[in-house]
Amino acid sequence: MSKGRVIVGMSGGVDSSVAAMLLKEQGYDVIGVTMEMWPNENSKKAIEDARRVAENIGIPFEVLDFKKEFRECVVNDFMEQYQKGLTPNPCIRCNNTLKFSFLLDKALELGCEYIVTGHYARILRDPESGRYLLCKAADPGKDQSYVLYCLTQEQLAHVQFPLGN
Repeated sequence: MSKGRVIVGMSGGVDSSVAAMLLKEQGYDVIGVTMEMWPNENSKKAIEDARRVAENIGIPFEVLDFKKEFRECVVNDFMEQYQKGLTPNPCIRCNNTLKFSFLLDKALELGCEYIVTGHYARILRDPESGRYLLCKAADPGKDQSYVLYCLTQEQLAHVQFPLGN
């Protein structure tokens, strides 16, 4: 019996591939997805790498076309902020608007309880308040919680980071 359905954001790299494999081994119904954000040869290679990993671990795979959203929400925002003399961080903006917003919407649309990524961070729940807490990874040398600080309680309720421990 499945523990539930999850979407794993697969970059084609080792971390997200291991996250997908771990969740499958734990009994989840896993769907692998890659968000195509920038049309170039590196992007095409990453998509094919992720597709190959999904086939090898036996999970369905889909490419989501987020090029328009990436341009509007990340690239344009970066240029506007930079022209104002600010130093925006496009990775944080991408996490906030694409990975944990648009991807979460897609996951919920497909009947998934969680989105999963290969980030090194942990989510705990405060027993008194019931609030979700974004915590550093068990390995401080790999911690990536600092790029996830903008996640909301709603997003944290639907995210898993299997590599955090």
